[in-house]
Amino acid sequence: MGGAVSGGCAGAAGAGAEGEGAYTVVLNVYDLTPLNNYLHWCGLGIFHSAVEVHGSEYSFGAHDHPTSGVFEVEPKCCPGFMYRCSIFIGRTSLNPLEFRDFIQRMASEYHGDTYHLISKNCNHFTDDLSTRLTGKPIPGWVNRLAKLGAFCNCLLPESMRLESTGTKHLADCHFSDDSHTSSNEHFEDEDLEDKHLLSQSSVSEDAIVKEVHRTLAGSLALVLVYSTLYKDA
Repeated sequence: MGGAVSGGCAGAAGAGAEGEGAYTVVLNVYDLTPLNNYLHWCGLGIFHSAVEVHGSEYSFGAHDHPTSGVFEVEPKCCPGFMYRCSIFIGRTSLNPLEFRDFIQRMASEYHGDTYHLISKNCNHFTDDLSTRLTGKPIPGWVNRLAKLGAFCNCLLPESMRLESTGTKHLADCHFSDDSHTSSNEHFEDEDLEDKHLLSQSSVSEDAIVKEVHRTLAGSLALVLVYSTLYKDA
């Protein structure tokens, strides 16, 4: 979800060394629909994103259980989506073992049944993960459609609206460059129970399928709202 860029993505993987970390962190962006080729003319797009680090790709999807919706797949090959481009985010000092422990712990914060198109989607997760690893957020255009939805909350279908308590949560979501969460943030060990990364089989059968359906349907509704506002402007 978000606004598209014309041509290739700026700052693609392979950019020069940046920061003090030793390991590259890359954002892989996917199209959910060929409509993105047309939506970019009005500054929008419907995107899925994932963070690639240490040879694997990590993202967040929806399911109906109070366990983690974070999953791991082969880079640039997330099933159900069309790979678009890769963007160099920065570098992390976490080695493979340290990162594995870190991502398992972070996964406990992202339950599949808490997925929300406007306030907690895959792009919110990748923004959070990128910021914790490198101190830098993902580009704003990737999640622009969700930000638009937050500002047009009252115009959305009831099933997509943020609840009254969502306003505070939304303020904590990362839409710009003001995120400061550290990858060394403390996690309690008990938070890890039954909340580890989803297996690849679980992803293909549940989380990705639900994310595609929910995100595509919801995003098209957002596009219609945006088009109406744009037309009336």
